[in-house]
Amino acid sequence: MLKDSVEVAMQDEQDDAKSFEARTYAKVTWRIVPFLMFCYLVAYLDRVNVGFAKLQMSADLHFSDTVYGLGAGIFFIAYFLVEIPSNIILHRVGARLWMARIMITWGVISSGMAFVTTPTAFYVMRFLLGLAEAGFYPGVILYLSYWYPSHRRGKMFAAFAAAVPLSGLIGGPLSGLVLHSFSGVMNYAGWQWLFFMEGIPSIAAGIGAIFLLTDGIKKAKWLTPEERALLDAQIRADSTHKAERSLREIFTNGRVWLLTGIYFCLICGFYTVGFWLPTLIASTGVSDPLQVGLLTAIPYGAAAVTMLLVSRSADRRRERRWHLAFTAVLGGVGLIMSAAFGHHPVLAMVGLTLAAMGGLSTLPMFWSLPTAFLGGSAAAAGIALINSWGNLAGFVSPYLIGFIKDVTNSTNLGLYAMAGALFVGALLTFIVPAKVVNR
Repeated sequence: MLKDSVEVAMQDEQDDAKSFEARTYAKVTWRIVPFLMFCYLVAYLDRVNVGFAKLQMSADLHFSDTVYGLGAGIFFIAYFLVEIPSNIILHRVGARLWMARIMITWGVISSGMAFVTTPTAFYVMRFLLGLAEAGFYPGVILYLSYWYPSHRRGKMFAAFAAAVPLSGLIGGPLSGLVLHSFSGVMNYAGWQWLFFMEGIPSIAAGIGAIFLLTDGIKKAKWLTPEERALLDAQIRADSTHKAERSLREIFTNGRVWLLTGIYFCLICGFYTVGFWLPTLIASTGVSDPLQVGLLTAIPYGAAAVTMLLVSRSADRRRERRWHLAFTAVLGGVGLIMSAAFGHHPVLAMVGLTLAAMGGLSTLPMFWSLPTAFLGGSAAAAGIALINSWGNLAGFVSPYLIGFIKDVTNSTNLGLYAMAGALFVGALLTFIVPAKVVNR
């Protein structure tokens, strides 16, 4: 009897502890994740709205697909150059002010894209946009690792990354509406209004970051002392297996470079969807920008659901590699299907939807890998290194597809190449030891 009472009491105590932990993490999540999602939503919109602007801008300014592809991709050259120092600065000075700086400057430059008139100006503004935005995505990945232990990060990364398909879900129809309805208003083209209007939310988000973000657990006055102690203890326990490494050790770490290669392959598929989806839909015979915008909502909506379901499965099973490989293969199959059935609108849309479901879902799955064994300043440098080198695929992918399209009058070979990159990324994933990342 006494033994039963003790067991019941211990069970009640464990249930209370779990309930307190769940409430604490829910409190943290509702405080920071929706705002970060909004920031990434407007960031991604500013990054890829050039894909919608292309529907009118290329004809107005006489830009070839190669010019467009180079301009779309040159963003990532600048991104590559300053991303590592940006993430190190964020780790040292705090996320609140640094995130605000990033968002305000990229919002101003994005709106300034409305005044581009030549290929050179297009290249320069895209390059400046890359300089301004560099550090945001890896900065958020690092920031979330300050709050959540490894076994909780999959869901958080997916919730944050869900802003990408949500951006397409909301931004696609919105961009189409702006192109359709604002063309000629005050003697400005629809694509000019698109750039100007979609830069303003980024500036507002940057101002909001100053008031809404907290640099870390210890500075979170909106948490009780008990809640801060719980969160800090979990992060400390999660960090016991993570070795502090110098910047030099990060640059010479084979595992980090393997992950960089995997990420490069995944980004090839990711930005193929991001930069070319409106053009690919238009190539099936849809000419009205508003209809193109509405149709882009289908792949992005399906991707949002896939991203959350796959990440929850990975967290529940504490398995990362197979989930990542599955999404990469799904994205590759979708790209192949969209190319093979490009002249059949329904089948092409099915392929593009599969490409978005798989290609966009790879990112939250991937970031569960490096954050599982990198901590502290090593995480800041390692995440930035992987993201900066990997994002060079953001330059290679749109430029290569644009070049191939100008030479062959078809995007098919480019889509097949990007599908192949996704398949290679899936295979490379299994070189990463399961015991390192399945936590």
